Amino acid sequence: MKYRKLGKTGLMVSEIGFGGEWLERHDVEESVELVRYAGEKGINIIDCWMPDPKSRDIIGKGMAGRRDKWYVQGHIGSTWQDGQYVRSREMKHVVPAFEDMLKRMNTDYMDLGMIHYIDSKDEWDLCMNTEYIKYVHQLHDQGVIRHIGLSTHNPRIAKLAAESGFIEMILFSINPAFDMHPATEDLDTMFGEYDAALSGIDPERAALYQLCEEKEVGITVMKGFFGGRLFDEKTSPFGTAFTPLQCIHYSLTRPGVSSILCGYDTKEQVDEAVSYETAPEEALDYASVIASAPLHSYAGQCTYCGHCKPCPADIDIAMVNKFYDLATQQPEVPESVKAHYEALEHKASECIGCRGCEERCPFGVEVAERMEKTAELFGC
Repeated sequence: MKYRKLGKTGLMVSEIGFGGEWLERHDVEESVELVRYAGEKGINIIDCWMPDPKSRDIIGKGMAGRRDKWYVQGHIGSTWQDGQYVRSREMKHVVPAFEDMLKRMNTDYMDLGMIHYIDSKDEWDLCMNTEYIKYVHQLHDQGVIRHIGLSTHNPRIAKLAAESGFIEMILFSINPAFDMHPATEDLDTMFGEYDAALSGIDPERAALYQLCEEKEVGITVMKGFFGGRLFDEKTSPFGTAFTPLQCIHYSLTRPGVSSILCGYDTKEQVDEAVSYETAPEEALDYASVIASAPLHSYAGQCTYCGHCKPCPADIDIAMVNKFYDLATQQPEVPESVKAHYEALEHKASECIGCRGCEERCPFGVEVAERMEKTAELFGC
């Protein structure tokens, strides 16, 4: 298993994570064993947005004796009322629900205290101006939550979080279909019909990923499989099917992303997700799927897929393009981006203009021209 730093939290999280919402569908001991098995495979981050007692008990038992090996995303504001999930900011519900999570997981802290599920500006304003956010900060000051995070499906809310100065990481919904969808406050519309005229990554989402990387606000990924719709050409908005490994690779090649949290029903599904770490490049190739899709195209946009390799000058073209995109989002080149670019072994100025990379690019990116612009921008 490979591990990535989760932004400014400094936590080293597994690239393949565990989204826990399917645990309650199975027998308790079966699900407990699944959590333990995932841990044995090197998975060390798990999300618990679920307020139901069964799910929380399962995660607690699954981590028993190995709590220090896991990083838990525990959501604040996900409550259990009369046997039902209710998203709430009322302290009479929020506090008992959070304390219940600690008790059921047999722990006295959450690694990542998540401001639970904000998708609208009105709800953001509400949360930032009530006792709810004071409680979040109080938990952080006391060390009960080690780091503050937020979950959202809306890039505009995620941008507010990234710019807040106190939110260190974001749980965000990423997959090739969502990335083509404009910002919305209604999650249901993201799963609805897609306009065949849409083309390429939505600019707000692309800018969000670049902002998070620049500000070191880590991203963990939810809904990476589009609810399974991407696995069937009949339900995929691209008109063609992706594999789980291709979806995983897509998420992990977005700037700022540290881990994708997959849902599991079986050990075999855990094995399949973990096989990402040793899979051949052709098994991860989402770019060819998108490029040949009958309904959509990312024409002219670098998706950092790596198809341009190998370069005779050994330039890491995808990374150069990523730093160029990060830099050009700002009025002036951020020093952090410049430093990361300068740390590359081979710079854009070393491009010999052979254009072999352009022949291999599925999206028709004019790589040689971008290398010239990058060399001019960074001065090397």
